[in-house]
Order: sequence, then C-alpha cells, then structure tokens
Amino acid sequence: NGPTIMTLADTALYAAVLSRIGLEPLAVTSDLTFRFLRKPQPRPLVAEAEILKLGRRLAVGEVRIRSEGAPALVAHATGTYALP
Repeated sequence: NGPTIMTLADTALYAAVLSRIGLEPLAVTSDLTFRFLRKPQPRPLVAEAEILKLGRRLAVGEVRIRSEGAPALVAHATGTYALP
C-alpha cells in the first residue's frame, strides 16, 4: 500500500544520509515529495537512494523504487533531511 512504499523511501533516504554523516539520531525528515508511477508487481520492492547534495544543515536526496527484477519505476521520491 502507499504508506508502506513511502516508509520504504524515507527509510532508504535516511540510511543513505547516515551512511554519509555517521550515526546521528537527530537527523530528521523535513520534506518528502512522492510520486506513485504505477502499480507494483507482486514481488519484493527495491529502493535505490542517492544523496544529491550534502550540506552542513541539510541533505537532499532522491529514491527510486522498483519491483524486484523489473526495470520500470513504481515510485519516485525526493526528500530533505535537517541535520543537527
């Protein structure tokens, strides 16, 4: 369902941010823009997160979500994390 896919995107982006700044539990989502593109196939979903800009106070990234083994995107998200 939609909220689960959005949670996957937010978690993937959070992991990408922490992989760059280290363990920082006070990094929080300040913005998440989400686009559902098509119905996923009945398989596991795969999220690929990429940091687009890492500053001192903000990190901006994008997440691409696909059904496992399928080339077409199921959803696309962009997000910003506020860094302490």
